[in-house]
Parts: sequence; C-alpha cells; structure tokens
Amino acid sequence: MAVDSCLSSPLGPPACEKDAKALQFIEEMTKNTDSVQEKVLAEILSRNANTEYLQRFKVGGATDRDTFKSKVPVVTYEDLKPYIDRVANGDRSPIFSSHPISEFLTSSGTSAGERKLMPTIADELERRQKLYSLLQPVMNLYVPGLDKGKGLYFLFIKAETKTPGGLVARPVLTSYYKSEQFKTRPYDPSNVYTSPNEAILCVDSFQSMYTQMLCGLLMREEVLRVGAVFASGLLRAIRFLQLNWQQLAHDIATGTLNPRVSDPSIRNCMSKILKPNPELAEFVTKECDGDNWEGIITRIWPNTKYLDVIVTGAMAQYIPTLDYYSGGLPKACTMYASSECYFGLNLKPMCKPSEVCYTIMPNMGYFEFIPHDPANPVQISHDSPPHLVDLADVELGKEYELVITTYAGLCRYRVGDILQVTGFHNSAPQFKFVRRKNVLLSIDSDKTDESELQMAIENATALLRPYDTNLVEYTSFADTKTIPGHYVIYWELLVKDPTNPPSQEVLNQCCLAMEESLNSVYRQCRLADNSIGPLEIRIVKNGTFEELMDYAISRGASINQYKAPRCVNFTPIVELLDSRVVSVHFSPAAPHWTPERRR
Repeated sequence: MAVDSCLSSPLGPPACEKDAKALQFIEEMTKNTDSVQEKVLAEILSRNANTEYLQRFKVGGATDRDTFKSKVPVVTYEDLKPYIDRVANGDRSPIFSSHPISEFLTSSGTSAGERKLMPTIADELERRQKLYSLLQPVMNLYVPGLDKGKGLYFLFIKAETKTPGGLVARPVLTSYYKSEQFKTRPYDPSNVYTSPNEAILCVDSFQSMYTQMLCGLLMREEVLRVGAVFASGLLRAIRFLQLNWQQLAHDIATGTLNPRVSDPSIRNCMSKILKPNPELAEFVTKECDGDNWEGIITRIWPNTKYLDVIVTGAMAQYIPTLDYYSGGLPKACTMYASSECYFGLNLKPMCKPSEVCYTIMPNMGYFEFIPHDPANPVQISHDSPPHLVDLADVELGKEYELVITTYAGLCRYRVGDILQVTGFHNSAPQFKFVRRKNVLLSIDSDKTDESELQMAIENATALLRPYDTNLVEYTSFADTKTIPGHYVIYWELLVKDPTNPPSQEVLNQCCLAMEESLNSVYRQCRLADNSIGPLEIRIVKNGTFEELMDYAISRGASINQYKAPRCVNFTPIVELLDSRVVSVHFSPAAPHWTPERRR
C-alpha cells in the first residue's frame, strides 16, 4: 500500500498507512515528553480530586506538579494496603479513583506471602490496548513480510479469584486475554496467531499447551515467529514437546484429538482444523525421536525469523538455552509493563538482549524517579517528601528507581524496578531494566526476596532439631539448566551426634517445608503452572563456606565486612560449591496452593 509521505516516520519507512499513524503517534508523544507528562498528571489529579486518598493530603483540587510533589508522599504497597483491603472487602466509595474499581490485577510481587492486589479501572484497558497497537508497526520496520504468515505464541490464562467484596482478582495478562478487546480484536494480517482463542482461554494448562502446540505443528510452514511472554515460558513449551511429541504425532497422523483434551470449545474448534496428515506426523517423529534437540525450533518451524520473548532482568539466565534450541535466532523484547501500569516499548526490538532498552511512553501514566545509589541512598520520609526526578529530567548513565502515578489512583507508588538511562528518543528517555529491587531468586514469574528465603530456611531447619543438627551457613542458586528451572539451596550442617544424623527422608521433608513457606506465586508456579521444578537442597562438606570466604577475600573482599552471599550466580563460586556436595535432596511433593487468598 502506498503511504502518504506526510505520514512517514523518523523511525523508518512504515509498512502501511495504519503503521504510519502509529509511528507518528510515537513521535508526537516522545517529542513532547514533558508537556504530555504535565497534562497526564493534571488529568489524573482533576478526575480524582474528590477521592479520599488525595483529600487526605489536602491537595485541594490543585493539578500542578509542585503542589502534588510537596503534599503527596512516596509510598510502598504496605502503605496502601489498608485502603486496598477496604476496596477488596466491598467499600465502593471513591478511595483511590473517581471511576469505579473494575477489578484487581494480581502482581507477581507479594505481601505477607500473597500476591499484591493492584486496583484498576475500565479505561486502563484502553491505554494498555493503545500500547499493544504500537508494537507491530515498530516490528514491521525491522522484519518485513510478517503479514505473509503467523505467530506461534504460547499464551495462557491463570486461575482467578474474587475478593470478599466480589471484585475479580487475576493477573494482568489473564485480564487482557479475557477482555473483549482481545477476543474481538480486529484482524491484522501481520499479527495472526496459530493458537485459537479457545486454547488460550482454557484454564487447564495441559489442555491449553497441548492444543497450542498441536496447532503450531499443523501450521509449521506458516509460522514466522515463535514466542511466549517470558523466556521461561517458551522453554517450558519445548520441554512439553519433548514429553508429548508421540501423542501429538499420533493425533496428526489419525486426525483425532487426544482424549485428555476434554474442553468442549477446544474440541469443537479443533474438529475444523485437525485432519489426518501421516506425512507431517512422520516428520514430527523424525525430528523429535532422539536426543538431538539442538536447533529444534528452526528444524520444526523453518521460516521462523525471531523469538518474541522477554530476556531482560532475571530472564537473561535463559538466553544460552534459547540459543541452543533456536540456533541463535534473534530474541525480540518488545515492551515493558507491570500489573501496576504499562510503561513503554522497545523501538529497536531486534537488538541484542544486552542492548535492550525501553522508551517510556509519557501518555501511560505520570512517572518520577528516585536516584539509585547504593552507597548514598535517598531517604524516603512521609513527613518531608523527597525530591524526585521527572521523566524528562533523568540523566544519561544514571540509575533510578521507578515511581508511578496512575489513572486508577496509585499516587507516587514505588514499583521496585531499578532502571538505567541508556539514551533518548527525541526527548523521551530510554531505559535498560537493571533488576527488580530486593529479589534474590526468580525462575518464572516468582520473586523471592532475602527475608522470605530466611523464613523458609528457619521453618525447614526446625525439622533438624530432633537430630541435634544445626545449620552452619547457606546460600542459594536459581538453576535454569533443568526445564523447568528450580531453586537450589546449599546447606552446610553441623551434626553434633554422628550416630543420629538426619536421614534422607528428613532432608527431603526439609525441601518441602521450605516450599510450603514460600509465597503464593512460587507455590502456584510449582503446583498449577508446572513452571518451577521441585526445590533441591545440596549438603556440602564442613568448611565449604570458609573456603567461599577465602575465595572472596582473594578477589579483594574485606575480611571485616564479608558476609556469606544469600544467592550466588558467579560460575566459579557455583562450581566450588558443587565440588563440595556430599548429598542431594528434593522436595517429595508439590506445596499446597489454591486460588483463594489466605484470610
């Protein structure tokens, strides 16, 4: 299609007029970052002026930045929890927002072991949809011809629950996939999925994955890109294929659907797609029957141009495995979002994972930044709000903690993400995601911090007391060489009575006791999603942690300030620990989890 020259974009030549308008919108937003931010804050403060939260801080209907910054404190989830609990318990007064709270989005972060509840309103869905609509026009600049095929995306919904007051609580992507915006999305030839909505919307993870994989195999030559939300999710799909290819090949050969897939809507949908294809079944068998899975993605889906997965932050640990299975295909990280707010997009989605940076779109919310310097931390006090940096005023090379104010009523909320400014697109800064604040271990959507790990250790070591055995020291490691990945805990024990040491069974139970103590996101990943494997405890020889200290000191650590690390990922240290292992133990069962929140 010929594109009007006045709609051409500095980002590159758009593929069509619709793309041109999307790219033009990005240019307008990023050229006017500060004025857009000023307008967004004024809109938020104006529409929420009569809410209990803003009135508490005597904002008085003001919509300017200076009043807002001087009166409204910077807060964490724990500060907001009493208000959130009131909404969850049925209070429909305008506490956060003048618009009704439509549902809660459950965060992968936790509070007291349960997912955090983020209030949202109906028109936030439109803002999220707007950001989604910008992704494909940007990708089309770098990968032409995506309208000639399909995307094999492994997309899933998760269990949802209701609060005591009757509001739905569910993950943000579950909310989006179940929305009319997704289910009745307009046809876009460059963004067609192999997975039918019926499979994506099936809450049973086996039936959903099986159907999505089957459709991907049936349409293998049409697939131009393969993806999941997180890198871990795509690797889980490959592992699923390893375990189930024989049944999948049988279904393809016979044109019949595995009876384990019992969902009526899926069976009805697949009856129109699935026809006997012995030749394809033979191909799948030839590729999957054996130990060589190197390059399996490009062997089965030969026209794949890139993988669409998040490989920043904790997901970077999966890059080598993705390279193995894909033959080193490019990995596109397209957007930056959370349950609290959608933030922005990657304007160079085909860059190397180490170079990924996100341009925050100033229309999505009001953004401020706390300078992050571990050596000189900013003191946050409710009595005297600190000076935070505006989006347009961040400095190149510096690190910041992200603070957001949203249309749904979150005001000056600390998200917990540490970002580094890597450049600018027009006047909009571009950020590299550095890490999640305070997170020690993460395999999938789980986030375990030091205090949670410590509590789990204490609960598990209580099982050692009858054996007069103490824990000398411990550390941890997120092992992603296995699929799914799992937590590894290294223990050095002092067994005071060698005639009565803890048995293999007791140490296995210690693994389960740790898992039962971890937060609900971890337990859901273990039990319902199967995205994390059983926790493992590796017992190391006595003196191992002294060796670890000697190694750290030899590399320049201060003997006076040395503390055993609570998490390790530096290869020589992991190798040292593994070389001292005397026994290994695994959790004998999955921990307890239900969708209902603990009361």
